[in-house]
Amino acid sequence: MYKDGKILIGKAGDKEVYIYPSMANRHGLIAGATGTGKTITLKVMAESFSDAGVPVFMADAKGDLSATCLPGSLNDSLRKRIEGLGMDPESFDFHGYPVTYWDVFQKTGIPLRTTISEMGPLLLSRIMDLNDVQSDIMSILFKIADDEGLLLIDTKDLRSMILYMGDHADEYTLKYGNIAKQSLGAISRALTALESVGGDIFFGEPALNIQDWLSTDENGRGRIQLLDCRELMQNPVMYGTFLLWMLSELFETLPEAGDLDKPKMVFFFDEAHMLFESASKTLLAKVSQVVKLIRSKGVGIYFITQVPQDIPNDVLGQLGNKVQHALRAYTPADQKNAKAASESFRVNPEFDTYETLVNLGTGEAIVSVLDEKGIPTVVEKCTILPPQGGMGMLEDAVRDAQTDADPLTQSYLEMFDRDSAYEFLQRQQIADDEAAAQQKAEEEAAKQQALLEKEQAKQEAAAAKEQAKQEALLAKEREKLEKERQKAYENAEKARRKAEEQQAKAEEARRRKQQAATDKAAKSAAGTIGREVGKTLGGTLGGSFGRKLGGNVGSQLARGLMDTFLKR
Repeated sequence: MYKDGKILIGKAGDKEVYIYPSMANRHGLIAGATGTGKTITLKVMAESFSDAGVPVFMADAKGDLSATCLPGSLNDSLRKRIEGLGMDPESFDFHGYPVTYWDVFQKTGIPLRTTISEMGPLLLSRIMDLNDVQSDIMSILFKIADDEGLLLIDTKDLRSMILYMGDHADEYTLKYGNIAKQSLGAISRALTALESVGGDIFFGEPALNIQDWLSTDENGRGRIQLLDCRELMQNPVMYGTFLLWMLSELFETLPEAGDLDKPKMVFFFDEAHMLFESASKTLLAKVSQVVKLIRSKGVGIYFITQVPQDIPNDVLGQLGNKVQHALRAYTPADQKNAKAASESFRVNPEFDTYETLVNLGTGEAIVSVLDEKGIPTVVEKCTILPPQGGMGMLEDAVRDAQTDADPLTQSYLEMFDRDSAYEFLQRQQIADDEAAAQQKAEEEAAKQQALLEKEQAKQEAAAAKEQAKQEALLAKEREKLEKERQKAYENAEKARRKAEEQQAKAEEARRRKQQAATDKAAKSAAGTIGREVGKTLGGTLGGSFGRKLGGNVGSQLARGLMDTFLKR
């Protein structure tokens, strides 16, 4: 309840217990065992901030915050509580609040989305449960995307980058570090698991603009942004990481504000232990830093959990406004937790903090807040006020009507897919494929050309060989003909010479025959003349000497005539 410019959360006897709006950005804690009234305290505080004109975010873990848009109604339980607070039940101001319903899974409210880039490698690695090496690869992936101007909006973009890095791992290793394909494969498997639990609809556009939450209604009341976390909490890591993302987004988005009269916005994170379970040291350090510094942005953060020990000490030490409901000390561990919780309060000498804590009833709490000077007040045993808005779960039809009428619905309802890494890499892949296809076609054409030239050369070689063979055969045939012609010529020449020889022999034989005949005739004539001369000379000379001499003279004369005749 907002009263006298302060957040009234309950009464300690007749004393009213307030949270001062100027100290509300020093953060706070609502803790207590199951069933002790944490949700009621959460509603009372959230409604009071809304009445003060402060926008509020609530994570609705069980669905029992959804009726806040409706006025509360008086029942016997509320009547008794109001009367116990010394207030008039009939004049208690029940009224509804301006609530905007959100749902990551787009079933019970406006779709709540963010982008891969806005989530960042650290938180994304936590959602995907990556080990240190795989987280380093994820950081390299974001660095490469940033260096090359590639937008990472949805899971398609992230998967495209994983494939792209795998294809170009050797090129990037020297510049960014070793990129093991096994790690990329593990990231791809984790991404598939994330998509199976709704990551494909959570990551996209339009992404949430935190500035849209910093608004009031026409009556000046801060709008309450209510996120249905029932399904989201089935994946505790995703739920916790989502809330951490919102903290980071606020820290990075909002400007410095300094000390304000009241916060710009207050966040209530139910089941806060899920924010810190399984978180790495690096992530815890980041959360602690954000919680420390976001105060100066005018934002208050209130963690709701069962025991304070669920919150890391670095964060717990920064929570100035604490509402501690009962802790049951059934076991030594429970007793230890209760003792530690009681010792974290400034002592009130009027009661024993530990004994009071373990014996608180439902709707009661021990409370310590920061006063106007920022000093923790002494702990008070306080009865929490009832909420002014409706309690329990809202009917689906009423919630749907509220959502349809909300001005933010039109801004976030329809998902769109703008040009980002997936589209760019797809175009590049198409271009690469076309270039590869063209290169392959050119290589194929060159190959075909080479085959054609080879075949042509083969054919030319075969033709040349055939031609050489024909020319050889022709030459051989010419040689044969030449030999035959030469042989015929030689045979003709031989026949001619033989004929000439035969003719010469015949001529010689004829000449010899003729010569023989001539010689015979001459010899006969010479003999005759010789004989006649011999006779004449012998007769003339007379006697035997004369005959002998005549015979010799006649013979010589006959030979002389023959020689003369033959020489002629």
